[in-house]
Amino acid sequence: MTSLRPRPALTSDSAGQRFRSALTAYSPLTVVGTINPYCALMAERVGHQAIYLAGGGLATHSFGLPDLAITTLNDVLTEVRRITDACSIPLVVDVDTGFGGFFSIDRLVKGLIKDGAAAMHIEDQISLKRCGHRPGKSIVSTAEMVDRIKSAVDAKTDPSFFVIARTDALANEGLEAATERACRYIEAGADMIFAEACSQLDQYAYFVKAINRPHSVMANITEFSMTPAFSLDELKSVGVSAALFPLSAVRAMAAAALQVYQAIHRDGTQKNVLHLMQSRAELYDFLDYQEYEKKYDELFNNKNTS
Repeated sequence: MTSLRPRPALTSDSAGQRFRSALTAYSPLTVVGTINPYCALMAERVGHQAIYLAGGGLATHSFGLPDLAITTLNDVLTEVRRITDACSIPLVVDVDTGFGGFFSIDRLVKGLIKDGAAAMHIEDQISLKRCGHRPGKSIVSTAEMVDRIKSAVDAKTDPSFFVIARTDALANEGLEAATERACRYIEAGADMIFAEACSQLDQYAYFVKAINRPHSVMANITEFSMTPAFSLDELKSVGVSAALFPLSAVRAMAAAALQVYQAIHRDGTQKNVLHLMQSRAELYDFLDYQEYEKKYDELFNNKNTS
């Protein structure tokens, strides 16, 4: 009997171990945003080795809300389960500021590991956070962020689960203070620093030099932001280990959807925007649709001959 595309098989390697292996194999590792399981399937098919669930993307595209700490721990875990059920490559999860104090972070980390996430990043903004590329951000003390990191590390049920500490301190405190914070976060147990809103390559180089350990810095190459569209080669030249493209695909999807809505409203037909659409054949290919149909046919044929 034909088997359908199964839930990703469990292997001897945990999701965290697979993420660590990908960081070693690729320099820098590309981490692409996947707003839903179907996007994760497409990213996996074309060869990406790590994917990402953005907090801002979750808020906007699952709830129609801005990136202002309005979604919850359970909202995030629900989306994690959907993606990891469909896709086997390591998933990095944006957990904002951790959704509360010690016990909330403990519950969060255990839930992420149970539901198949490979890594998370937690940030040093106050709980009522803003997008990292907006003005008016406020950050907590270094000591409070260190407590967040220690809570996350202490909660790990898989020692390979990867904890990334994001710092938004560059905008508020300057480069030297931000790197001092980063070093404290690493000392507290973080595996990597997410240096948010860098505008120059030499700022990343400063973080890399200050931390002075392998796989130490992630760059957020998000569009229409304070960070230029640095290439992987440019990032590699200053020692960046992972390049995050959190919302590139979903921004393209939203722009295409808007054009389709406008065209149907204006023209009374969608025929002028078919070039923006994925074909039915491509959709069926990514979903293994024919295999599901074969399963139907085999089941009903067996039933009819019994």
